Amino acid sequence: MRTIYYNISELVGVDEVSILRRCGSQMNETGIIRNAWISVKDGKIEGYGEMPDFPAIAGSSRDIKVEDVRGGMVLPAFCDSHTHIVYAGSREGEFLDKINGLSYAEIAARGGGILNSAKLLHNTSEDSLFRQSMVRVREMMAMGSGAIEIKSGYGLSVEDELKMLRVIRRIKESVPAEIRATFLGAHAVPVEYKGREDDYVSLVCEEMIPSVASEKLADFVDVFCEEGFFTPSQTARILEAGIRHGLRPKIHANQLAVSGGVQVGVAHGALSVDHLENTTDAEIACLKDSETMPVMLPGASFFLRMQYGRAKDYIAAGLPLALASDYNPGSSPSGDMRFVMALGCIQMRLTPVQAFNACTINGAYAMGISDRLGSIAKGKLANLIITKPMDHGLTFIPYSYQTPFIEKILLRGQSYEG
Repeated sequence: MRTIYYNISELVGVDEVSILRRCGSQMNETGIIRNAWISVKDGKIEGYGEMPDFPAIAGSSRDIKVEDVRGGMVLPAFCDSHTHIVYAGSREGEFLDKINGLSYAEIAARGGGILNSAKLLHNTSEDSLFRQSMVRVREMMAMGSGAIEIKSGYGLSVEDELKMLRVIRRIKESVPAEIRATFLGAHAVPVEYKGREDDYVSLVCEEMIPSVASEKLADFVDVFCEEGFFTPSQTARILEAGIRHGLRPKIHANQLAVSGGVQVGVAHGALSVDHLENTTDAEIACLKDSETMPVMLPGASFFLRMQYGRAKDYIAAGLPLALASDYNPGSSPSGDMRFVMALGCIQMRLTPVQAFNACTINGAYAMGISDRLGSIAKGKLANLIITKPMDHGLTFIPYSYQTPFIEKILLRGQSYEG
């Protein structure tokens, strides 16, 4: 059975040549077909075109269901390449600390932040952790995310990191969205390893990574390469251990200061380097001619009242750019990619088309899935957002960022009801 959606005001994100990412001036472009239709079959995009072609398409078979979109837009679902949504409880107490003037680094130094989440997670059963996390996954899918990367990193022990990754596997088996898993055992140094950080790095490399790989629980290995967390040399050691076990590198870098993490990531073939609130021209130069995707997380800048990344400078230098939510309990407790797109426009001065590309095709690239998600192309998965009927174009979505705009979500071609 195929379904054809017609009377589409704008089909946005059309990609006739199936590019894997948009770089530099390509960020200013996206394919748009006005007055369009799109056909979905067996969970994939079968075809699309202009409405004058529609009667012939619709009448070509009795096994066709047609659905009138009534002037809504259709665009690819968001691809959120950086989240930490498997966690226990919340950290609203730290929210008050922030209001009262404590910085992210000060909260972490007092045993809060990541270490606080690790304590909560340790005392939470796998089933309870799964139930809590599924609430957030369903929330994200209902808001238009069709692909989500989920990191571990609140375990900080062999047992608890594996617990987190098993929960991520259960999520992947339970939802129609595309789920990618990242091992982030090097998210922080546990209290008991303070003063002997290299011993914890050895635990990550010699016990955690082999255990993760033996159960095939992760696609990527990640490290929080920041002052007070993991040094560039420690980061390199962990990435090399991950590579030996088939895990492609990713990096948390330059959130709190310029850390050297971007250079380590690029040198080790990282698929993405994420955060980048602090950037010098050296990081931009390092990323040129690499296959690494820079990913910025404006939700964390918003929540922590920190500076935003130099998004326009990256694009002007010919680089690609992705935006992601960083959904986590301490620094970005939201998975609304529409809001991320809006922050990209309002705070980072991206155009709506640039922000759209950063939240779709380039986000998919940062998860290694842009060959099958992130744009409208024949043969790609039909993970789509159908908007309410509107007399507006793409710019309306980030402009009116709180006005309900989603009429229907399709995941693998099926309507997702939430």
